[in-house]
Amino acid sequence: MTRQRLNKKDRVLDSKADGRNGKSVTVHKKPPAKDKQRKSNLGNFFINTAIVLCVVSCAWFLYAIYMRSWLASQVISPHPAQRVLDSNSSDPLRSPTRFWGSYRPHVYFGMKTRSKNSLVTGLMWLRQFTAEVKLRHTCEQSDRLPGYGWLLHDGSNFGVQEVKDEGFILTTEFVKCSGGQHGGDWSWRITAKPQSSAPDNAVVSLMFYVGTNGQGSLEPHVEEQRLRAVSGVSAELGNFTLTFQPPTTAKSHSHKHVSYNMLGAHCESLAALTDTVRSSLNGRFVYSGSSADRRYYIGVDKYRGPQAPGSQSPEKNMYLHQVTMQVPFQVEVLFESASVSSRSARLSGEVLSQQLEHWTQAFHQKFHRVFPLSDKGFSPQQIRFAKAVLSNTIGGMGYFHGQSYVQSRYNEFPLLYPERPLYTAVPSRSFFPRGFLWDEGFHQLLISKWEPAISREVLGHWLDMMNVEGWIPREQILDSEARSKVPAEFIVQRNENANPPTLFLTLQSLLRDLGPHLSQEDSSYLRKLFPRLRTWYDWYNTTQIGPLPSTYRWRGRDTDTNLFLNPKTLTSGLDDYPRASHPSQVERHLDLRCWMALASEVMADMAKLLGEPDQHYRHTQQVLSNNSLLQELHWSDELNAFCDFGNHTQAVSLEREKVYVPAGQPRQHQPPARLLRSVRKLPKPQFVNAFGYVSLFPFLLHILQPSSPQLQQ
Repeated sequence: MTRQRLNKKDRVLDSKADGRNGKSVTVHKKPPAKDKQRKSNLGNFFINTAIVLCVVSCAWFLYAIYMRSWLASQVISPHPAQRVLDSNSSDPLRSPTRFWGSYRPHVYFGMKTRSKNSLVTGLMWLRQFTAEVKLRHTCEQSDRLPGYGWLLHDGSNFGVQEVKDEGFILTTEFVKCSGGQHGGDWSWRITAKPQSSAPDNAVVSLMFYVGTNGQGSLEPHVEEQRLRAVSGVSAELGNFTLTFQPPTTAKSHSHKHVSYNMLGAHCESLAALTDTVRSSLNGRFVYSGSSADRRYYIGVDKYRGPQAPGSQSPEKNMYLHQVTMQVPFQVEVLFESASVSSRSARLSGEVLSQQLEHWTQAFHQKFHRVFPLSDKGFSPQQIRFAKAVLSNTIGGMGYFHGQSYVQSRYNEFPLLYPERPLYTAVPSRSFFPRGFLWDEGFHQLLISKWEPAISREVLGHWLDMMNVEGWIPREQILDSEARSKVPAEFIVQRNENANPPTLFLTLQSLLRDLGPHLSQEDSSYLRKLFPRLRTWYDWYNTTQIGPLPSTYRWRGRDTDTNLFLNPKTLTSGLDDYPRASHPSQVERHLDLRCWMALASEVMADMAKLLGEPDQHYRHTQQVLSNNSLLQELHWSDELNAFCDFGNHTQAVSLEREKVYVPAGQPRQHQPPARLLRSVRKLPKPQFVNAFGYVSLFPFLLHILQPSSPQLQQ
């Protein structure tokens, strides 16, 4: 009997005799059944485990992709609550007196409607026979005008503005007249007069233009080479006519020495209006003045814009009427809507003068009623100044429509925010002609006293800008015209950056004026505001919290610390206020804490008024208004004032960097040396001993108790 060695996994061999022939045969022994079953179960276990792990991994991977996509989409997801304002809230039938307006604050004078594809109208001008061609249109600091601004403006019916240029003064006036289905009629009167100090009367060209913004068509009406009128039609305005009246003087009904030019062109965008007109200027025209000398003046000529070879010229969407004459003179422009069924008289000449006088007197009477400054001893000069302040705030309001570029940390590239309208005032017609979140609360503090309905609309427009997170882009750069005024690095808005919630100041003022008993209309309006305000409030308490309980920290401080003595904090609104020298997460910002105390108080008051739970807001207000805690977190004994806390050193300075110049190379070919920050002493966590606006916030926002010893410091 012999044995053979085989693989243990295969079989067991044995030998025994064959009973029939006596030969030895090999017999295969089967393993026991239990061993076989055990091995099979073990194999199945590993296979099943691998399958489960694979499924879980795939599910986790897909979930991670979904969450990443979901988080990335949050920045452009609208807030789910009902919008404060209906989509037709600005329509001419809903708001006829404010449908048309001076809603183009970035130009010296112009009007448009509160609608998406508005017809745009405006004024350009230039002085003739000067060494340099200075075309005026958009408000520019580089124009170096002696002054410009609204003297009177009521926000609804009329406005009077004065613009001082070199050697002459322009007065721009407008009056609106409601009627029909599309916002009614309006008229302009532009009066030019010489400055008393001017050696001679200037020859000035006024250029009135009208253009469509993506909707409607225009047709010119020319009479003896003069653009007499432009008629048009659009979905928002129906049929209309814009008429350019002949110029007049104070002594006669017509101006004898006038030269006319006209331009029809296709303008790619509103941002290109100035360049389109500038590129069409030509100095070949002869002025028909009183002098016998032939003088060539600059006028608009044919515009030859960029055009692909063989393509047809695009349809003209802008027409311009140029009037050139010597001051003094005045010109009137009439807009008439075809939907106005009957007019007692055209809004020009004596009728226009009467309407201007009527609304001027109404303005003075209302101003005295709302702001009784004369009863408080203010002089007539001071009251004129106050009227100009109010008028410039209201006259600086604009209506914008478009999309912002936004980005969150979950987005690799900027995204377009949902398309929205915005009715808002602007901080500066020349430098910041767009909406800024923190400025608007201050604007509306004044406007709400004059016309609460305007402020209600403005609050609604801003809160309807909110996304699902509760974030509102702090700077509204909604179209190409707005983007043309903004450096590229500031165009994209990031959703971790806040702005002071000053809209709570306006809301607090409105609530106090409403009193404890709400009308049905007031209650409905506040109930639309409340869900968005609640989310906005929660967003601040989630994204802007500080390192300790009841502390707050502005995000978005400038990270390029080497170029500044003190890194800027644009998000706080106080851009270059001295904060901690080295931005860090240990900072405690006093002003933001005070803003949140105000927000908590307003939320508590509003919740109580509406019958909503107010305990959380009231408790937060009490904590943030606790003077002992405020002193512990923000009082500097060394400075004897309230201030920020952070990683800070005073031993910093700006020094000119040393530029290495290789041997043999001239120094003038090297880049100029920059000013770089030099830190002579390492920073440490401490109070930022800088006294300024921030130090006054506990007092300004009524957080300090009247008995507080800090008021005596």
